Amino acid sequence: MATAPELDAPAAPLDAFRGEVRAWLAANFPASLKGKDNALSALEGPTELSPDQSAWQAAMGEKGWGVPSWPAAYGGGGLDKAQIRVLNEEMARAGAWNPIGGMGVMMFGPTLLEYGSEAQKHEHIPAIAKGQVRWCQGYSEPNAGSDLANVQTFAQDAGDHYIVNGQKTWTSGGQWADKCFALVRTDKSQKHGGISFLLLDMTAPGVEVRPIAMISGQSPFCETFFTDVKVPKGNLVGREGQGWEIGTRLLQHERNSLSGGGGASRLFAGKPMGKLAKEYRGEDEQGRVPDTDLRMRIVRHEMDSRAFALTLRRAALEAKSNQGPSAATSIMKNVGARITQDRAELSIEIMGMAGLGWEGEGFSEDELTQTRTWLWGKAVSIYGGSTEIQNNVISKRILGMLDHQ
Repeated sequence: MATAPELDAPAAPLDAFRGEVRAWLAANFPASLKGKDNALSALEGPTELSPDQSAWQAAMGEKGWGVPSWPAAYGGGGLDKAQIRVLNEEMARAGAWNPIGGMGVMMFGPTLLEYGSEAQKHEHIPAIAKGQVRWCQGYSEPNAGSDLANVQTFAQDAGDHYIVNGQKTWTSGGQWADKCFALVRTDKSQKHGGISFLLLDMTAPGVEVRPIAMISGQSPFCETFFTDVKVPKGNLVGREGQGWEIGTRLLQHERNSLSGGGGASRLFAGKPMGKLAKEYRGEDEQGRVPDTDLRMRIVRHEMDSRAFALTLRRAALEAKSNQGPSAATSIMKNVGARITQDRAELSIEIMGMAGLGWEGEGFSEDELTQTRTWLWGKAVSIYGGSTEIQNNVISKRILGMLDHQ
């Protein structure tokens, strides 16, 4: 019996495209990188690239396949969802990975494609698509975290430019970033309506960053200070006072990326839980983890993880066929945070004392990494909007529950 044809693309063109992808990967993906971790799209630290990594990043950037769904006119791949599926399948088959990432891809790029002027798109999108520019996010402030609309960083109108003064905090990757997309206040007379979305050069005079150390021993984010920073009016995205609308749209893209593995991939990575448990807890005569309760919790965790992965895949397809991510990303963010933290806690329980090492002899590199991963994972339910904030979004925008005075 004949199988049903693809609904979103004819089979023959897809077959031809698959052949093109396979041949291109064979010619451009360095064999030395096969199956290795993708360090090129990480936020943590300036990445020293090997010659093969540099070549791979340049090839994917030039092809536009690092951002396959973005328009080709701005340096993206211009692929439809069926072609993207084929590209992902062929990259997985070849052991290849996407070397283009970071906040420019996760959050800023998709938002600029929606709200930016043509000049802004042509100026910024191609560099993001090629992995040539690092972006950071200037949102939170000491008194504007959960109440983000309370931002006080002020952009004073100075004719053809703004003069920006203020402070941001928890600026992920700020010490390595080239550019910053920020929420600033352009009108002090109104709260939400006085916020604008502005692009800043992190190398401009008056910009200072101070890294913040985490409990895990890393410093992936910092405090950022702006003192009389001159910003051209052409760096305003949208119109003055539209920043809250643009900023909340960007947060949907951020939560979509975080729930889909942008930030959580670090916790999902590693050995399967069952294999890890057998290494540290042994096996019974039937080849199972001896502890029945632990075995059942591992099974439940794996079921939750796989169900979540399938849900993310469906949501991603729906987002591409509609108008991008929706408020449902808040649900994904909360579920993803719970699963990734559960995985870290379960891993530490399985490893016992071996999972609590910090430095010195007696611990493997994987064991020391697990300790830091466990501590780092505590932030998953906070950054990108805390679990409590996501619950508010879910109750109001999805369930239709309103505040009662």
